[in-house]
Amino acid sequence: MAQRSGDREPYLWEEGDFKISWMRPYHLPQVMAIEQSSFPQPWSYSLFLSELSNQAATYFVAFFQGKIIGYLGLWMVWGEAHITTFAIHPAYRGEGFGKKLFGYALNYAKSQGCSEVSLEVRPSNIKAQNLYHGFGFKKIGVRKRYYADGEDAWVMKKVF
Repeated sequence: MAQRSGDREPYLWEEGDFKISWMRPYHLPQVMAIEQSSFPQPWSYSLFLSELSNQAATYFVAFFQGKIIGYLGLWMVWGEAHITTFAIHPAYRGEGFGKKLFGYALNYAKSQGCSEVSLEVRPSNIKAQNLYHGFGFKKIGVRKRYYADGEDAWVMKKVF
């Protein structure tokens, strides 16, 4: 269910059947389903709920044909943005939806005065790295044993 009964989703951006909105607590059941199918150590419901009240955080959900198919979160502090989480439902990957959502979030961060954006990515996640490289991100460092399973994280950054 993409909307609460009687409410029209307050879309921020629309292109045909693809739409982007602010993430709200009532989106979390669908977000959690995507999270659990996307990550070996998924975030908890309570963590997402906490993030939605974080003043430095902004979270978006992506819809296709009325169904939530992805989400992205970022923190913006002192002119810098940091992508905290980003996922597209496995059934909708490779269709360009992630690129649209990611591009929207970067433009949003820039419009809010951010001059750079950073993120962490697994060295094993080649598809994500390719997406980030396509947006001009460069590898700037490594966080050793960053993930709970012991895998390192590459730190990537884009300067506007």
